[in-house]
Amino acid sequence: MPYLAPINTEEAFRFLESNNPRIVAGGTDYFPSLRQGQIDDDLLDVSRLGELQGVTRTDAGWRIGGATTWTTIAHAPLPPAFDALKLAALEVGARQIQNQGTIAGNICNASPAADGVPPLLALNAMVEIGSVGGRRMVGLSDFITGVRQIDLKPGEMVVALHIPDISETATSSFSKLGSRKHLVISIVMVAAVVEVKAGKLTDVRIAVGSCSPVAKRLPELEARLVGQAVGDLGDIDFGCGQALAPLSPISDVRGSDEYRLDVVTEICRRVVVDACKGN
Repeated sequence: MPYLAPINTEEAFRFLESNNPRIVAGGTDYFPSLRQGQIDDDLLDVSRLGELQGVTRTDAGWRIGGATTWTTIAHAPLPPAFDALKLAALEVGARQIQNQGTIAGNICNASPAADGVPPLLALNAMVEIGSVGGRRMVGLSDFITGVRQIDLKPGEMVVALHIPDISETATSSFSKLGSRKHLVISIVMVAAVVEVKAGKLTDVRIAVGSCSPVAKRLPELEARLVGQAVGDLGDIDFGCGQALAPLSPISDVRGSDEYRLDVVTEICRRVVVDACKGN
């Protein structure tokens, strides 16, 4: 069972190509999934790779290294459009999990209830993927293809997430409905990024998790809200027409599909209204 913890990204790529290991950083998803005494995989620990660490400003927007922890993200000096991501960071398990768990691990786990995915979708996040053969970029909406399924080929790993430049006046919010306040898998979660000018919405992005195999944006609802006065949001039916068409919730121990569709409408309204308060 080879184990490698390189400090050089190219060395990591070579190990990936020759050994096809499991990639770990915080290990907060990998190790709890094992039975006692079961560690059969070759492991590549990427937590020491400097290229995969930190939040930085770029000419095109923002870059978040794949092994950046949720605690780092929650305390990073980011514009208000990232407030939803910071709120989600504080919902990823307990403090110990936030200190160890990473943003790439969250998206690569590809859970329908992954807290980080809706805020990243609302930010139009791109995923940087690397291998011995080079780098490629793919939209987060295309990277997660299904439950526990991602667009990652053998020999590849997630290097970073890139957020396109966004207005400094854009604001955001995030809300997660669960059976209790903390340490819970969500029944429904919603993230929204908005921009308001002269009291009216000029840009709206809404993403919903835990209501479909993959978290989804709601483009019809977004389009309907653009141009609406903030003061009129309480009178708008957020669930009419095809607004919720991208969603396909299931019934499970946390809630029925009917319940999820019922509450997601109101949570979308609350998150958009809350995001508007920052304008």
